[in-house]
Amino acid sequence: MSKNVAVVLAGCGVFDGSEIHEAVITILNLHKIGANITFFAPNVVQADVVNHLEGKPDSNARNVLVESARIARGSVLDLADFSADDFDAIVFPGGFGAAKNLCTFAFDGANCSVNIDVQKAISAMLMQNKPMGFLCIAPVIAAKAIGDGVKLTIGTDSATASAVEAMGAKHIDCSADDFVVDEKFKVYSTPAYMLASNTAEIDLGVSKMLASMLK
Repeated sequence: MSKNVAVVLAGCGVFDGSEIHEAVITILNLHKIGANITFFAPNVVQADVVNHLEGKPDSNARNVLVESARIARGSVLDLADFSADDFDAIVFPGGFGAAKNLCTFAFDGANCSVNIDVQKAISAMLMQNKPMGFLCIAPVIAAKAIGDGVKLTIGTDSATASAVEAMGAKHIDCSADDFVVDEKFKVYSTPAYMLASNTAEIDLGVSKMLASMLK
């Protein structure tokens, strides 16, 4: 039977939203294993907007849900309407949007807060003992939302790993072509662009992680 998987986006673009390569690789691998995908994003204003060509701030405000529709090809739901009852797993691609729009780690480090709808979705999946996947920098969300010694990885960056542990999680060093799983909390994570130099390396880690999550 096909698994129903929620993919939570954080906008569109590495510097202020979801990392597009990671999102597409996630989508591709979920389709390859026959999963049904539903996209979600919080209906909030982006923390900031970055001109991706110049790497400079852009003064025009953008909405996370609206921008996420670019990746979802228009079909994306408000995360406030997420129900864990309807899904077998949930996945959070990385990109700065995960650390800016889904939580405030990019600005506040270990003292960050998690978007209320993101926290509710994670808490609901925990209650039902369902798997959750986090790519790249997105595991910091799990560190803050769960804590309690949850095992996860952001790769090998010592500063970020220290912040993860300061939030109550247990960081495990991991290569880009692999993943870490916490069996107790059913939290899966892979470094993606925190370590990978290209999409082929990301694909190796993501494909292994998703296959394990949905086996």
